Amino acid sequence: MRRLLTVLAAGVPLAAAVYLPTASAEPQDGSGSPAFACTAPSVKAPAGTEVESVTAVSQAGGTINGTGVLGGTVSGVPAYCEVTVTLTHPGDGDQAKVRTWLPVSGWNGRFQGLGGAAYLAGDNGVALGTAVKNGYAAVTTDAGVGDALDTSWALNSEGQVNTALLKNFASRSQHEAAVVGKQVVDGVYGKGPAYSYFTGCSTGGRQGYMEAQRYPDDYDGILAEAPGINWDEFEVATLWPQVVMSNEKTYPSKCEFDAFTNAAVKACDSLDGVKDGLVNDPSRCDFDPRRLIGTKVVCDGKELTITAADATVVRKIWDGPRTASGKKLWSGVPIGADLWALAGHTDPDADGNVAGSPFPVPAAWVKLWVAKDPSLDLSKITYSQFTKLFKQSQAEYDKVIGTDDPDLSGFRKSGGKLLSWHGLADQYIPTQGTVEYREQVEREMGGTKRVDDFYRLFLAPGTNHCGLNGLDGSADGLAALTAWVEHGKAPKTLPATLINDSQQSVTRDLCSYPQVSRYNGHGDPAVASSFRCVFPSRY
Repeated sequence: MRRLLTVLAAGVPLAAAVYLPTASAEPQDGSGSPAFACTAPSVKAPAGTEVESVTAVSQAGGTINGTGVLGGTVSGVPAYCEVTVTLTHPGDGDQAKVRTWLPVSGWNGRFQGLGGAAYLAGDNGVALGTAVKNGYAAVTTDAGVGDALDTSWALNSEGQVNTALLKNFASRSQHEAAVVGKQVVDGVYGKGPAYSYFTGCSTGGRQGYMEAQRYPDDYDGILAEAPGINWDEFEVATLWPQVVMSNEKTYPSKCEFDAFTNAAVKACDSLDGVKDGLVNDPSRCDFDPRRLIGTKVVCDGKELTITAADATVVRKIWDGPRTASGKKLWSGVPIGADLWALAGHTDPDADGNVAGSPFPVPAAWVKLWVAKDPSLDLSKITYSQFTKLFKQSQAEYDKVIGTDDPDLSGFRKSGGKLLSWHGLADQYIPTQGTVEYREQVEREMGGTKRVDDFYRLFLAPGTNHCGLNGLDGSADGLAALTAWVEHGKAPKTLPATLINDSQQSVTRDLCSYPQVSRYNGHGDPAVASSFRCVFPSRY
């Protein structure tokens, strides 16, 4: 995990999307460990594809080092068989590698599909190794694209969007991985999985929702965390902080941004009935950043005074993108989240000039897929140009990668279960987008109770992007999901460990949306039993 934190600090925070499942891997009744031979099985090509090759290699296990910029390691991995199936879509000139890892012994009868991070379509080896360690047969795909920040595939030699690879990344490759992976399990073990699950965070979370929306029969259960749904909108929206700073010609320092965040958390901490270092519902926090105007803060030994211009920048970032006439386009960075993540910039040079440092994922999306201009100077984007780019992204890509179809009737009919959580201090994907999608599903499918039968969302106070996977607290969503799928135990709450603003660990039972946590009025605020779940109207 230290490697992930290092990458995070270096500007590749979607490393947190490497999912480390911890659910029990005890063999199910009747699954046992079938006769095992690590040989290349026969694989029928999924619809629209051709199989180019199938290979099988026996691997000793041990310590797995994650590839690419995300890195990471997992140790104690048992021996496994690695089957690689290379697919192509005739006429598209692509090659997607589907890797399935199968434990030689101790298979728990379950199958797990693994999502990606940023522009990485699948796993880099760490989650595969962890899944095998926990008894799962696991599959992932590279979709024929590159590493997490590799966007060399975006445009073809004519400068046009490579629509085939975008379609791979957006939807079809994960489905094909599920189809291929199950065949591999059946071919190697002589029987298919008893239950199939998909797990992923960020890009992986979006892929989970896409599976539920378009391929509802692929998985019995989907764990989709901090999901990058509404991709065509939030990827442009998360460039907004840079646009604000350049247009306002004001670049608050990290220290000053932190002063605003800390003041807001302090002001809104007790909205849940107790001061516990966590903002339970940032959408109800009405802290006005202008309250800090004139406040002095010490940054790197220098005393700075918060200005009205600083407050304006923060207000616009929290509020989120709007058109020139004031119409809201998307949600802003949640109050309590690290503002510097999307509003980073260089220190002033000798002439006092500052250059913005946009987060590379939205920067690439806007330059390559939306503007189709790798040389686009993002620092020159005006407010009106931003609106045009936002609407262009919606028009061109919503049906391709938006992942926001609220009709989950196919998934409900298949008997699938979707469990999702999102940190309320997510600095990269505005939490409100996930909330609004859940509300759209409720309107589409008959209200809260009916949707709760197959889809539950849990919001984690004070938690950053993919944080409950060990970077900023923890929760065992996969254990909750397997209990729901296999034993019908729908999760009323999701037990979690959170980190408050004093960096102390506290326990909470995360409430199933739309319920929120409320202090009982007595008991230790660091203990989950001191809180109960209530509907917001009871505040």
